[in-house]
Amino acid sequence: MLIIQDQIWGRVTQNRSQGRATWYFADEFHLLLKEEQTAAYSAEIWKRFRKWGGVPTGATQNVKDLLSSPEIENILENSDFITLLNQASGDRKILSERLNLSADQQKYIDNSEPGEGLLIFENVVLPFSNPIPKNTQLYKIMTTRLSEVVEL
Repeated sequence: MLIIQDQIWGRVTQNRSQGRATWYFADEFHLLLKEEQTAAYSAEIWKRFRKWGGVPTGATQNVKDLLSSPEIENILENSDFITLLNQASGDRKILSERLNLSADQQKYIDNSEPGEGLLIFENVVLPFSNPIPKNTQLYKIMTTRLSEVVEL
């Protein structure tokens, strides 16, 4: 994984020299934080990418897995934008403490529907509702439900 991360860093530096931004999207991000070396490199990416025109983005379903890494503090402190969708009660409790969410704000990530949650930009927390109708091309592209993907 370190080889891949190093290649990504190389692409970010190459794109910067050409005046282009690079979006780095890591799905199941908690897996990168399991091993000490990839966790440390991931934290370094989060610290340095913005200065080099990079936009690091990590996605995970279970926050507890993510928060078990000692590197997560560095990553959260270098994240200006966070999107939270529906959270399990244990994850919601941890996130509420880490992100200083009020009881009213927590309601938006407790049993919320798909497309609903909280946007956190620096110190601003905004609830949102943006469901995507199932009969649209965008929904078909974005759905992760296996039964719906198989239908396509």
